[in-house]
Amino acid sequence: MQQNHSVTEFILLGLTQDPLKQKIVFVIFLIFYMGTVVGNMLIFVTIKSSWTLGSPMYFFLFYLSIADSCFSTSTAPRLIVDALSAKKIISYNECMTQVFGLHLFGCMEIFVLILMAVDRYVAICKPLHYPTIMSQQVCIILIVLAWIGSFIHSTAQIILALRLPFCGPNLIDHYCCDLQPLLKLACMDTYMINLLLVSNSGEVCSTGFMILIISYIVILHSLRNRSAEGRKKALSTCTSYIIVVILFFGPCIFIYTRPPTTFPMDKTVAVFYTIGTPFLNPLIYTLRNAEVKNAMRQLWHGKIISENKG
Repeated sequence: MQQNHSVTEFILLGLTQDPLKQKIVFVIFLIFYMGTVVGNMLIFVTIKSSWTLGSPMYFFLFYLSIADSCFSTSTAPRLIVDALSAKKIISYNECMTQVFGLHLFGCMEIFVLILMAVDRYVAICKPLHYPTIMSQQVCIILIVLAWIGSFIHSTAQIILALRLPFCGPNLIDHYCCDLQPLLKLACMDTYMINLLLVSNSGEVCSTGFMILIISYIVILHSLRNRSAEGRKKALSTCTSYIIVVILFFGPCIFIYTRPPTTFPMDKTVAVFYTIGTPFLNPLIYTLRNAEVKNAMRQLWHGKIISENKG
């Protein structure tokens, strides 16, 4: 990478400077990260192995699990290791790579959540045309477009980051590299870059949130003519998605849609959507989804039977 500055590495201040609190951070986020990886691994193994989970809803859930795992991996391991490190040094290239990964998989999560909302809208509001509209070919095309869109977004972010000149200091008051904390260190007027950041990341978050909220309002409105059982099943599925949307987009909008000012709670809010939400998603989608739980039981039961036979 071309470097137009004298700084070749940064020092991350992390979540806390207190040695005891750092040990607590290490334990808590190691548990969160392991739970995220194991939970999402369980979901996409179950979806790939179970013939009962072949609908488009689970096709998109599979990719949400991948996005969750990668999104958390872009920040959590660094936070965990740094919690026990005396000096939390990250090289310039590693920092830029983290910016790219954070936005690639974060944006992918947004696009997949939108696709899941579209899927639920078609399933509930256009049930007769659902197999045609959400065919396997259409789902694959939509996922490919989501990856392309995410790549374009993260490329735009990294281009903005690479344009920042750093002449010192190199202390990042955060636990990961992102454009907001990096803007504070740049030795240039960052007003225009921050404007581009808000119009890019901020618009992706805000537009995605509005699309999702409108789609779920339409879905919930359409349920008024359904039977009690149909309403209950549709509401259960939509409630899970709405919880995920609020947990993810609330902090995301708070971080990316404001002027270049920092608040004491910024790091806590960022932790919630980069590490907390990917941890909660598998719990929400398994505990509130009877089909996924049944598929997991069948796989586990089948494994036990095969082991007993062996």
